[in-house]
Amino acid sequence: MDVVTRIERTLTAALERSEGTGGPPLLAAAMRHAVFPKGARIRPRLSLAVAAACVDDDPAAAEGAAAAIELLHCASLVHDDLPCFDNADIRRGRPSVHRAFGEPLAVLAGDALIVLSFQTITWGAARNPQRLSSLLLTLGKAAGSPNGIAAGQAWECEPSADLSAYQRAKTGALFAAATVAGAAAAGVDSRPWAILGERLGEAYQVADDIADVLSGGAELGKPTGQDAAHGRPNAALAMGVGGAMRHLEQLAEAAADSIPACPGAAALKALTRSEARRLLPKDLSQCAA
Repeated sequence: MDVVTRIERTLTAALERSEGTGGPPLLAAAMRHAVFPKGARIRPRLSLAVAAACVDDDPAAAEGAAAAIELLHCASLVHDDLPCFDNADIRRGRPSVHRAFGEPLAVLAGDALIVLSFQTITWGAARNPQRLSSLLLTLGKAAGSPNGIAAGQAWECEPSADLSAYQRAKTGALFAAATVAGAAAAGVDSRPWAILGERLGEAYQVADDIADVLSGGAELGKPTGQDAAHGRPNAALAMGVGGAMRHLEQLAEAAADSIPACPGAAALKALTRSEARRLLPKDLSQCAA
């Protein structure tokens, strides 16, 4: 079974379990709206790639970890789009959750997806419960404070923010969680894998900053120019587009070089470099080819 099918199957099963019998149908619909149709699924694909590179011996644990990371990411997008933050009307090319279902249900859907992410990672590790503690701590660290996605969102509320600290929390936290959780689900020492995720997360944020400055909303499926409009840190605005592209290339190489020794290291390094190039807006990636 291919990676994308594994991810979608696990996400579908998680949403079905969360709906149960007799739950509020609008909340269930809002949660599904946030998760489907799929986005790029970059983080769960990364998590499964790390598990595979470590010779994954428990596919259910790896799938649960990957799906949990994606659910947490989807929750962060729901909250990020709210009027109190970005006030974004569009996400993945269609109305954002608060536009489709209203603000109260959007807040509740985001909260419920966070809870579901912890349930999903627990269900996945049922066969190897000794790995669960590490997986839960990894997910909690990515979600909260001082360096998780909640902290990343909170930095936008501060009078000023260090660009690197902001990017590590806002984006890097979930990428680091993806690599660490993939290794933990495979039963290997997960600590050395954090650096790969942190560097990939920073690379992704730099690429997103470039896209926010240069791309059209239709290409991204979300509004652009948001960083300048909201006065948020942005690598392309701070370094210039050329400087940001060079920084992205450096981060991609540093990420590939940070991959710990494992049976699938060579394949994972090649994947890391190719995925970094795919992060660029289409017109820029063609120029860089």
